[in-house]
Amino acid sequence: MSQYPHIFTPLDLGHVTLPNRVLMGSMHTNLEERGDWNAVAEFYAERARGGVALMVTGGMAPNNEGGVFPGAAGLFTPEDIAHHKIITDRVHAAGGRIAMQILHAGRYAYGPDCVAPSAIKSPISPFPPKELDEAGIEKQIADIATAAARAREAGYDGVEVMGSEGYFLNQFLVRHTNKREDGWGGSFENRMRLPVEVVKRVREAVGPDFIVIFRISLIDLIPDGSTWEEVVTLAKAVEAAGATMLNTGIGWHEARVPTIVTSVPRAAFTWLTGRLKPEVSIPVITSNRINTPEIGESVLAEGCADMVSMARPFLADADFVVKAKEGRAAEIAPCIACNQACLDHTFQGKVSSCLVNPRAAHETEIVITKTEAPKSIAVVGAGPAGLSAAITAAERGHAVTLFDRASELGGQLTMARAIPGKEEFHGLTDWFKTMIEKTGVTVKLETDATPDLLAPFDEIIIATGVQPRDPEIPTEGGQVVTYIDILKGRVTAGKRVAVIGAGGIGFDVAEFLTVTDSPTLDLEEWKREWGVGDPAQTPGGLTKPAPEAPAREVTLLQRKKEKLGRRLGKTTGWVHRAALHMKDVKMIGGVNYEKITAEGLHVTFGEARENPTLIEADTVVLCAGQLSDRSLADALIAAGRSPHVIGGADVAAELDAKRAIDQGTRLAAAL
Repeated sequence: MSQYPHIFTPLDLGHVTLPNRVLMGSMHTNLEERGDWNAVAEFYAERARGGVALMVTGGMAPNNEGGVFPGAAGLFTPEDIAHHKIITDRVHAAGGRIAMQILHAGRYAYGPDCVAPSAIKSPISPFPPKELDEAGIEKQIADIATAAARAREAGYDGVEVMGSEGYFLNQFLVRHTNKREDGWGGSFENRMRLPVEVVKRVREAVGPDFIVIFRISLIDLIPDGSTWEEVVTLAKAVEAAGATMLNTGIGWHEARVPTIVTSVPRAAFTWLTGRLKPEVSIPVITSNRINTPEIGESVLAEGCADMVSMARPFLADADFVVKAKEGRAAEIAPCIACNQACLDHTFQGKVSSCLVNPRAAHETEIVITKTEAPKSIAVVGAGPAGLSAAITAAERGHAVTLFDRASELGGQLTMARAIPGKEEFHGLTDWFKTMIEKTGVTVKLETDATPDLLAPFDEIIIATGVQPRDPEIPTEGGQVVTYIDILKGRVTAGKRVAVIGAGGIGFDVAEFLTVTDSPTLDLEEWKREWGVGDPAQTPGGLTKPAPEAPAREVTLLQRKKEKLGRRLGKTTGWVHRAALHMKDVKMIGGVNYEKITAEGLHVTFGEARENPTLIEADTVVLCAGQLSDRSLADALIAAGRSPHVIGGADVAAELDAKRAIDQGTRLAAAL
């Protein structure tokens, strides 16, 4: 019997039966815009081979004005249809099913031709939208229906109509963005006319034997959002209009509540899907922060949904479903919800990938095959770079020995997992340990790898990481420690702390010092902290945030005269800044560090070193950058060897696991 009986129960949709209850949710990868259709097809085919029941593509624009950005992919020409036929043929040959998401961005479209129910500019776009007239509304409906018909012609098994996350159809639903006084505004019956008409016309365009998913927003997390009564009314109307399934959408993109980042508790919003499920007779899909088969199984077993949607977990591991089915869940590379290589790339116009799995969306570029010339390979450093290199090299058939001075695997990851809100890093380090054992890597911990010890190996990979940089501030007393001392628990900070350096490490340390119990591990506490309420009580589901009091008084400082945290992740930086603001962390930029005394940190401002100020502190924590640990690499080069240097030992930027894992994987794939 399966360990996950609910996941592996087939789902009958009438004209087709899905083999399990796992949907790969939509992710915009920018692959379609790149135009390499073989790469696009292989991305989806690999996940079809991995056993997922149904996949949903990234959002395809129904017309130019609805594209998320100028030039966004869609099905506009016979040539477009032929390109997408490459995808669907490859997926079907792999035994999978795939639906195309139709995404009209409305006022979120990043271009001057964007349109909306009312001429109200989005706070996340510089372009004010044009208010649609009757003819304009009819054009949008017709274009969406045409896109659905073209999707069927291209061989897709269905479409998903995007009606949530604050996009076009969602904008018509709420008074926040719909100020119209005609038949498309005012009462909710009028405001929901557009999404209902769209679903009706899509069904007419594709016929009865075609999957039509409607992505419905269950909690908008914006002022004047939908009430729960309105959500249920819309769900019933969309069902009557011909939808096959309802997929859960959570929060608008402009909402100031995080919904998918790593600090959001797992399965944080499934309670809403569970509430909607008995209101309709068609299957309901739940989503957001479901990243293990155990979580998916429990959600289904509790009756919260008929199907679970996971998007980023299929970037982390294309074989998620087949590994779960075969009892190999420990081998599933975990999505840690970091957004660093997926959403951050998407919004930078890059091809999306995955920090944990750099092959994601690069399947035709990073090809891992068995070697015909096995070598003995030494990898020095058991952080993310070294672990990735060791596992990949061993998978290829090389004999790999991994050395590290520490007593456990993980390197800097062992500190990351100590940060409140980054508990997912426990799963990542556990996965690395599992794969090191599975691939047969020989591990030598608490070992100082010297040039003599490494002499017998054919290839040497140096992944020795970084050391904290000493900013060399004159010190006349006081407790001065590094971030390593704090995060490894070597030192307990006092009640007043000055943190020097406001990069990612500085923000993490400030979070560590101000949080007593991680709200990520307590859903109700997390909801209170961020002001997530019940849409049955407050339209949009917002309440007043009520965070716990900070554990310490923390001041975060940097030399640069700019907004602190400006260089953090594009889609997650605001969350880190908001979290520290809730903990009353003082943020000061443009400082000169003059000296540290028993009283605290003395600073001045500007090139003239004006306005001398004492930041009273019992502890000063140094997070002032890193230096590459290249001593072993330099010694090997001096001895006439040519080691491969990767990760922090190569570039001592912010602790960058994305670059480290990518470097390690690519190097080992090429050896």
